[in-house]
Amino acid sequence: MIVLEPRPQPSRALALLSPVIAIGLTLLAGGILMALMGKPPLEALRIYFFQPFGELWMWATLPEGEREMWLYIPSEVIVKAIPLALIGAGLAVCFRANVWNIGAAGQYTMGAVIGGWFALSAPADASGLLLAPYLAAGVLGGMAWAAIPAFLRVRFNANEILVSLMLTYVAGYILDWLVRGPFKDPAGFGFPQSEDFQDAFIMPVLVEGTRLHLGVVLAIVIAVALWVMMGRTMKGFEVRVIGAAPRAGAFAGFSRNRTIWFVLLLSGGLAGLAGAIEVSATVQQLQPQISAEYGFVAIIVAFLGRLNPLGALLGAVILAISYIGGENAQILLKLPKAVTGVFQGMLLFFLLGCDTLIRYRIRVMRPARG
Repeated sequence: MIVLEPRPQPSRALALLSPVIAIGLTLLAGGILMALMGKPPLEALRIYFFQPFGELWMWATLPEGEREMWLYIPSEVIVKAIPLALIGAGLAVCFRANVWNIGAAGQYTMGAVIGGWFALSAPADASGLLLAPYLAAGVLGGMAWAAIPAFLRVRFNANEILVSLMLTYVAGYILDWLVRGPFKDPAGFGFPQSEDFQDAFIMPVLVEGTRLHLGVVLAIVIAVALWVMMGRTMKGFEVRVIGAAPRAGAFAGFSRNRTIWFVLLLSGGLAGLAGAIEVSATVQQLQPQISAEYGFVAIIVAFLGRLNPLGALLGAVILAISYIGGENAQILLKLPKAVTGVFQGMLLFFLLGCDTLIRYRIRVMRPARG
């Protein structure tokens, strides 16, 4: 028989190698999937996973005078990684507290909605100084949506997984109603969309000719700040203790309910900030589809980053490259867009499976005779 036997102590080697093993298993399973779909496995994997890396390398090795035409390749990867990094860093802190916020997509949507309401309500000659209040409105929108599962968990011990997940669909319906009703652009030819945001509410572009915007600076600063908080402050210690040993935290005077409020509002606020940044920097208006799936993909980012805010930056880049690879596969291999979600789901599945081996080891036992 094959059984899982608890290890005397967690394996540090597997804690580091688990993401690498998970990526390798994803490649293997992806090759099998491509073969079943009638595509050449090696060529398909090259296009999907390795071509984006090859394009990044090509850009990095070009002479300075020839890089301008290739700037869109690394910049688009970073643009897609920004919301994933923001949401993933918040979820990493939340999950370390053993609080499972699965509704970051809804908080992302409400951040876009409240931020969009602020931008659309501003006077026609709005100043660029209003960009900061716009982003703050997005943070408040995400925090308000995360406060609902926080309150129900603390007051009625409701399952935050189910509550936050169901609120995601409510947020989507609210956005859809707004862009078809109160926020609908009267000059939009009947399309469900709001008016375009004013220039004052557009994220500043850092590199001319690309979409690389100020959000990348915010994502890095926030990830570093959360890393410092978790490793060097009493609040981070409280979060880690409550997540690992709630009874020990209670004896130390830490409040479980206060920690639940803190991590849910923190992760919800960062998801709302990501939503406000994304609609400002990319679509520059409210639409029914605003890439809310980033909230679900960021769960993989958090685990791929080992529930470390800085690790979430690397995880975000890897998942962003999967988006670019998915777009390449749609064009070159005629694969459906849903294949991207399949690969991301397989990565999470293998990652969680490999993480099991950190605390357990596989042992083959012979059944006793007689």
